[in-house]
Amino acid sequence: MYAIIATGGKQYKVSEGDEIRVEKLDAEVGTTVTFDHVVAVNDGSLKVADDAAKATVTGTVVSQGKAKKVIVYKYKRKSGYHKKNGHRQAYTQVKIDKING
Repeated sequence: MYAIIATGGKQYKVSEGDEIRVEKLDAEVGTTVTFDHVVAVNDGSLKVADDAAKATVTGTVVSQGKAKKVIVYKYKRKSGYHKKNGHRQAYTQVKIDKING
């Protein structure tokens, strides 16, 4: 059994017991989060659209963190222009407990 959920502008294929990294959620470590925006559910037969709209996926927040640093370097030749910037994306690690659908 698996479900496809949408959160943070991305879609994730999840099964019970999976751990996924999603865009930062405003939840404490150890709390339960519910994903209401379910795109599809497969429990032997594929359910999409209105059938999957009633489904939910619940999970537990395992940790909050930041990803590895990504270096952004802008450069224009002959003009002496260069700019270096770094970015660390915040994430939430979630363990999928149950697919209700």
